[in-house]
Amino acid sequence: MSKWSQRLLCLALGAGLAFTAHAQNAAGLTPSPQQSHWQDLEFGVIVHFGTNTFLDREWGDGKADPKVFNPDKVDPVQWARASRAAGATYMVMVAKHHDGFALWPTGQSNYSVKSSPWMGGKGDLVKLASDAAAKEGLEFGIYLSPWDRHEPRYADSKSYDNYYVAQLGELVQNYGMLAEWWLDGAGSAGHVYDFKRYIEELRTYQPNAVVFADMALFEYGDARWVGQEDGHIRYENWNVIDRHGYERWRPVEVDTPLHKLHWFWHPNDEASLKSVPELMDIWESSVGRGGQLMLGIAPDNHGLLPQADVKRLEEFGKAVEARYGDAANLARKHAKTDENTERALDGNRDSFWSAPADARSATLEVDFGKPVTFDRTLAMEWLDEGQAVRRYAVEIWDGQAWKAVARAEAIGHKKIDTFAPVTAQKVRLHILSSAGVARIREFQVFDARH
Repeated sequence: MSKWSQRLLCLALGAGLAFTAHAQNAAGLTPSPQQSHWQDLEFGVIVHFGTNTFLDREWGDGKADPKVFNPDKVDPVQWARASRAAGATYMVMVAKHHDGFALWPTGQSNYSVKSSPWMGGKGDLVKLASDAAAKEGLEFGIYLSPWDRHEPRYADSKSYDNYYVAQLGELVQNYGMLAEWWLDGAGSAGHVYDFKRYIEELRTYQPNAVVFADMALFEYGDARWVGQEDGHIRYENWNVIDRHGYERWRPVEVDTPLHKLHWFWHPNDEASLKSVPELMDIWESSVGRGGQLMLGIAPDNHGLLPQADVKRLEEFGKAVEARYGDAANLARKHAKTDENTERALDGNRDSFWSAPADARSATLEVDFGKPVTFDRTLAMEWLDEGQAVRRYAVEIWDGQAWKAVARAEAIGHKKIDTFAPVTAQKVRLHILSSAGVARIREFQVFDARH
């Protein structure tokens, strides 16, 4: 082998080794500022309302007469207020579902609210929802279904791409700043979309919107689907996902409806409303496992959330606050500690405890000053420089030694660990292994029995 051939081989091997090292070093990937902001929102709602509401359907076929859409008491402020009472921080409006009926007066089709009797064809539900969200202090997002069962151009991919981009352009330019752009692949088997073009158009006008999409749709989304719609993350939750060798910071969103299996309103459907304990389990299994909760709400045929739904949302919000609010955090009352540790106990997400420089294991200890009974802890990583914690334990001092009451791998944005009630004066978060210096924004302690 010539020296030149040997040099080429070394370069090739070096490049291969560099690629392998990069591909395996997920800790080196970090969130964008937009993703960090979105993850801190933690909990949003998605509003399903349209012709399905008036036809007792979940899946529209695109053949509904626009005249069926005629609510008489539309009040998006009520939706937003109820959502905020539940603890939601943003609201996503389904501007067009799979049936193709547009809830704004799109210039691309007559299949929209402008062909309905509602408000004499002059209404714009997306505008009303956007304004309501702003009024109630919620951020706003939009879902525009790629699948369209009404539009004839759907049969021609390129023609439909033009149609979709034109509708997208109307939505991203006329309804304020968007926190999230929501996509899914329902009903799209065999259809080819020009998603790159869609996202380019979106980024031109909404560069800060987080794009949610199933991993199967495209690799460059900002957030990913959990894989089912029951509200639970069932795995160690890492923010970096590898798709076909392409690694990206892509946190998980967990979508589930307020009513069991129903995204749209249906008459006499109160029995399907999820209970407060069910909603708490969902919150703890989504937000409590480092994910984003997207809860589906559905106005009725008057354009109002049913009073039972409003009540349940308020009860849910109060239950979360009672169990995990600042007043319930036992770690806020602790013996005097050092300044570094205090940053993880102060309730301020903008400050954080840091492990010693170059350390790959460390402990964050809380001394209550007296015995305290508790059954869960909550930890949050500071993720701006990546998800560092790889293994950890929650340990209590039993008077003679430290005893683990919980063990896991990922902490990420937020992690709740539950265990049988214990009584101890000291508890600690023991970082057993980290890729880089571990940084903890919050370490909180709770007793859910009260």
